[in-house]
Amino acid sequence: MTDSLFARIDAARDDLIALTQALVRLPTLNPPGRHYREICELLQQRLAPSGFTCELIRAEGAPGDSDRYPRWNVIARREGTRPGQCVHFNSHIDVVEVGNGWTRDPFGAELDGDRIYGRGTCDMKGGLAASIIAAECFIAEYPEYVGAIEISGTADEETGGYGGVAHLAQLGYFSPDRVQHVIIPEPLNKDRICLGHRGAWWAEIETRGEIAHGSMPFLGDCAVRHMGAVMQAFEDRLFPALTTRETAMPVTPEAARQSTLNINSVHGGEPELEDFTGLPAPNVPDSCRMVIDRRFLVEEAYDEVRGEVIALLDDLKARRPRFDYAIRDINRIDPSMTAQDAPVVTTVAEAIADVLGQAPDYVASPGSYDQKHIDRIGRLQNCIAYGPGVLELAHKPDEWVGVTDMLDSAKVMGRTLEKLLLP
Repeated sequence: MTDSLFARIDAARDDLIALTQALVRLPTLNPPGRHYREICELLQQRLAPSGFTCELIRAEGAPGDSDRYPRWNVIARREGTRPGQCVHFNSHIDVVEVGNGWTRDPFGAELDGDRIYGRGTCDMKGGLAASIIAAECFIAEYPEYVGAIEISGTADEETGGYGGVAHLAQLGYFSPDRVQHVIIPEPLNKDRICLGHRGAWWAEIETRGEIAHGSMPFLGDCAVRHMGAVMQAFEDRLFPALTTRETAMPVTPEAARQSTLNINSVHGGEPELEDFTGLPAPNVPDSCRMVIDRRFLVEEAYDEVRGEVIALLDDLKARRPRFDYAIRDINRIDPSMTAQDAPVVTTVAEAIADVLGQAPDYVASPGSYDQKHIDRIGRLQNCIAYGPGVLELAHKPDEWVGVTDMLDSAKVMGRTLEKLLLP
């Protein structure tokens, strides 16, 4: 039975390419959240002819949602001939900024040999297209399947997922009595199963000073210098401590098995005005802000992670004249990990062996993805990331996805549907 499904998927190669190109050519940039409605409508128009019932759901009130940039999501569901389990493929529809260094049109979706180039090809519109082809071919091959198939396109994964999967999970769309298996086609390579991800704590630290004329800085107090002391304390104390901590989770790449801290941005002094072309005023800055991105391990407690930074800042306040600070939490994500013997894991592992002739590698992601909301809010612990694409290409210039990789991943997804939904 599998050979005929595989042949059907191979025959859909040109359709897979065209679908991927159509998705990539919609520049669903986040921030700010462009073209979400359009891509949801594209998915609705694509899936409805195969018998899917589609809902378009706006996450009103979610972070980022506005009348100008509404947070739209689509969930498509197709019931089988008899009750059974539901397999859900979830893909995010947003892509990150283009950035510099491209040698191809970021939204041209150019096909060159076996590769499609463009922002979002790898992360993760190629995976979305592969899941659609897998589901359509499975339905055509086995119209009498049991249970249900769902495909969703959700907003804002790149900025936390609160206008997407988190909102849908709060509405009950990922409750275990409605959905039993979730596969997120993130680009973790076609021969690997991603079981989960590290935790993350984002915060903004502000150091405060006193404004004065820049020719007489001794009459003021430079907030940027105070932030320099914070950064030096990070270099001397925090970064060395983080390198000593390592997780037992199979995080890839290897260096991400340590605790990490990224200084996401630093800004001090006057705001930068987009249309202003004059010279800056000679002021001592009275405020400096730094955003930090702390990735922590399942072995670390969140309160200790946060407390470690606050203790460092309090120590500076005690020792450094006129030092003062404020800290604002931006986001918290706890680590998530699906058991290796969970049903979706073992089923996808068997499918990889059938398609690729090898056992999969089991990995965890260095960054988080929407499994966090399915786990914590939906209370569904039978969720993995599996999809085509090379992880290291995500967010990079000249991002691409391989057509053969998408076809192979579609076969793995189709084989998984055979194992879970055929009587």
